[in-house]
Amino acid sequence: MTLDTRTVEVPRPAPASVRAALRHPVAALRWLWACAMTPGRPGRPTSEPELRWLYGGWLLAFGLKMLGSSWDVSWHFKWLRDDLAPPHLLNSAGTVLVVALVVVHSYSGRGVDRRALRWMQAGTATFLLAVPIDIINHRINGLDITSWSPSHALLYVGTAIMLAGALRGWWLYAAPGPVRTAVHLGLWFFFLENVLFPNQHQEYGVLSLADYRAGHTTAEPQLLDFAAAQGSSPTSFMLPVPPWVHPAWLVGAGLLTLVVARKVTGVRWTATLLTAAYLGYRAVTWGLLVATGFPPSVLPVMLLAGAVLVDLAVQWRVPGWAAGVPVAAAVFLAAFLQEFVAVIPPWDWHAAPFVCIGFALLWALVDRTAASRRWARWRAASVQGVPVAAGGASAP
Repeated sequence: MTLDTRTVEVPRPAPASVRAALRHPVAALRWLWACAMTPGRPGRPTSEPELRWLYGGWLLAFGLKMLGSSWDVSWHFKWLRDDLAPPHLLNSAGTVLVVALVVVHSYSGRGVDRRALRWMQAGTATFLLAVPIDIINHRINGLDITSWSPSHALLYVGTAIMLAGALRGWWLYAAPGPVRTAVHLGLWFFFLENVLFPNQHQEYGVLSLADYRAGHTTAEPQLLDFAAAQGSSPTSFMLPVPPWVHPAWLVGAGLLTLVVARKVTGVRWTATLLTAAYLGYRAVTWGLLVATGFPPSVLPVMLLAGAVLVDLAVQWRVPGWAAGVPVAAAVFLAAFLQEFVAVIPPWDWHAAPFVCIGFALLWALVDRTAASRRWARWRAASVQGVPVAAGGASAP
């Protein structure tokens, strides 16, 4: 009789913190390699420290992308476009990290179910496909600074899809508690910022146009000359969309995102917290950009009024068909008041009835979807095979 002297390899534990990883970088790299390069299927057991490292990576990636995109908008109202501009490089660093995380999730199967992984993969593929399309678009059409072009829309759509996958993966596998809630709100913050990003064109453009007309433009001569050489006014890139676009998107997309976030998280004042955090971030970046000589923007403070009412309506269980019109109307009223104390982008006030009714219909659709049997089946199917050790949480 012979004894089997082979030993079973014990998985390396994840570093307990960033400080611990920096204190022992070799051990941290060995753990990272073992975690990322061990093949597995979606839904495999994943420890809480491993989850926090994975989704901490997602927060870092989207933080880099958000900083790069925020700088990028202001940059394009000052300088002529450059593929290798610092904002593009900062955004690209976040994108590289996203790709690396998707590869780890795909190969190891950690921290995701099959549906969350597919969303991550589809969103990343859409974003990466949009990059060369956008470059070709600029080569053909020239400046095309507007945030509302089809090639730019692909970038936002791709980011939204990959964020949806990250939101789902974290909510399914993280153990209930303060950390789970904090990270979930952080991911929703990035989702809200991505949704509202296109509106920044008008929020920067209205101030840039006012400065140009006042004779102290922040746009460099080469940018204005290039725009004029395309056969249009040098100011044509500043406000290229109709005035109904900003309010319709702020309410129909931004405020609806807050409704969904509040219902999914179940945390009181979610909409208010997310909006306050977003406006706070925009205020800080406003100060930094102005201090470094870049163009400023208008802040959509009027959204905060709608966010507070969304939280109250959900808390008091007011159906969307009843709450939608007054909540959206409150945003229009807040915008009307904001216009007295500060500049806001052009708003078509005649669009208010259509925007308010449309928002009420969208909110009612969200309510109906949340109460449907199909949604209940989707939630039940999504948690099959989720290990209790990984949190055992049900989908929102």
